[in-house]
Amino acid sequence: MSVKTPKEIVAQLDQYVIGQDEAKRAVAVALYNRHRRMELPEQMQQDITPKNLLMIGPTGVGKTEIARRLAKVVNAPFVKVEATKFTEVGYVGRDVESMVRDLADVAVAMEEAQAFAAVRGRAQRQADKRLVRLLVPAIKKEKKNTNPMADMMSMLQNMQNGQMPQPQQEDGELTDEIRNQRLTVAEQLEQGLLEDREITVAVEDEKKGNGMGDMYGQMGIDLSDMMGSMMPKKKVQRTMTVKEAREVFIREESSKLVNHADIYHNAIRQAEDNGIIFIDEIDKIAAGNKQSAGEVSREGVQRDILPIVEGSQVSTKYGPLNTEHVLFIGSGAFATAKPSDLIAELQGRFPIRVELKDLTKDDFVRILTEPDNALVKQYMALIGTDGVKITFTQEAIDRIAEIAIDVNRDTDNIGARRLATILEKLLEDILYEGPDMQMGDITITEKYVNDKVGDIAADKNMTRYIL
Repeated sequence: MSVKTPKEIVAQLDQYVIGQDEAKRAVAVALYNRHRRMELPEQMQQDITPKNLLMIGPTGVGKTEIARRLAKVVNAPFVKVEATKFTEVGYVGRDVESMVRDLADVAVAMEEAQAFAAVRGRAQRQADKRLVRLLVPAIKKEKKNTNPMADMMSMLQNMQNGQMPQPQQEDGELTDEIRNQRLTVAEQLEQGLLEDREITVAVEDEKKGNGMGDMYGQMGIDLSDMMGSMMPKKKVQRTMTVKEAREVFIREESSKLVNHADIYHNAIRQAEDNGIIFIDEIDKIAAGNKQSAGEVSREGVQRDILPIVEGSQVSTKYGPLNTEHVLFIGSGAFATAKPSDLIAELQGRFPIRVELKDLTKDDFVRILTEPDNALVKQYMALIGTDGVKITFTQEAIDRIAEIAIDVNRDTDNIGARRLATILEKLLEDILYEGPDMQMGDITITEKYVNDKVGDIAADKNMTRYIL
């Protein structure tokens, strides 16, 4: 995990999340405390557990965005799960332990990307050799009739005896002419002259597994790996450019060059020390004041989540993962329930409570213009691809923000998400006609905003369906 001070973390979150300073400070401190823990003696490290957070606030105020950006800021394994997707043991639904297995998958992908980057040079050289052989194939020899079943049994017997399968040799005859052609093609590849040429490549079949494989995966058993060690992987033919094929071959060659056991070990350690699990809609599993069969199931989900948040060992297909030092961030609107409606044991595992505030008109104006991924910037870039330059006056921005506030107040408050709905309606004509328009400039003024969405916003019945 890259080490950043709380102020540095907040400064980076400020680039994407407007307002909510208290929440950003809280998560920044929680993240930096993990670095502080690693600086302590090993014995003391084990006694210091993460201070899990509970973010409380209406939809669209930045809860999810803070957590999502947080993981990118610190480059840590991160998963977002919906509490409502889980059911207690004995009911049909997702097992709560699957969130930990998802975290392990993310950590492995991150470690694998780093390991592959370290061997990319060697892998690319091997990939280019494969491309040359594919572009200038050898003269095929006449194949002898063989018994596939006997070949497979022989391969399995060799594996049982500790003999690994040998790399497939080139099946064909090489002549001087072919060797010369390959030298020429190798030079052309190096110069980038063949990047757009299409070739047919045999790649691994990436079809999704059946339900049985998914069920075993939920139990931490990788059925595909077990079967893959016994049966050769299925290949399918795909037509792609040389540039695309090189990336496919680089990944395959990289996989041969790295030590997967080390990757899995490092990934599990990274997930244990730096992993973040964001549990959204945690308020939906709070029982509240009602008592029914559904409420019993909700409390059951809480009791199933509790040992994971407290710290337990979960079996994954990469090895056991201990959740004792994983950071959990709970999130919910708590409109019909209160944090105190959660079972007492679970409440105690989220000691830091942060309430996010409703967004104001000024916040909406800043959201539209300031962040690196601001909505207005996104639409200007999208429409710009059609050769149309679009600009917004400050009065237009203010009016859009004002309409968003009014609609949220008069209907359901969905926070900043309302801005996307309004902008889409506001710009629908330009988005539709843009590809056929002459190159030019368009300025969105306050009058244009009023003409396009002002009347709709003033009609509460229309607002409920359109904005």
